[in-house]
Amino acid sequence: MTDAEVFSLISEAIPMGRFQWLEAALPLGIIAGLLCVMGNSQYQIHKAYYGRPKHIGNDVWDVAMERRDKKLLEEAAAAGN
Repeated sequence: MTDAEVFSLISEAIPMGRFQWLEAALPLGIIAGLLCVMGNSQYQIHKAYYGRPKHIGNDVWDVAMERRDKKLLEEAAAAGN
């Protein structure tokens, strides 16, 4: 039996492309898992350092209002004493 005949018998027994998606599943899972780990580590580090979760979409206006609120709360606490 020649190599070509053996290959044709094997290719008839196992259809090519049937489980091709399975070959991509492992690398896709690894990449997705590492992206999740990176995002979660950023979240945990930020939360540990600042004591609260990161505010998504924080712009200049939000920062100014946060400073204003903090100042007003400090003034109210000082006036209450």
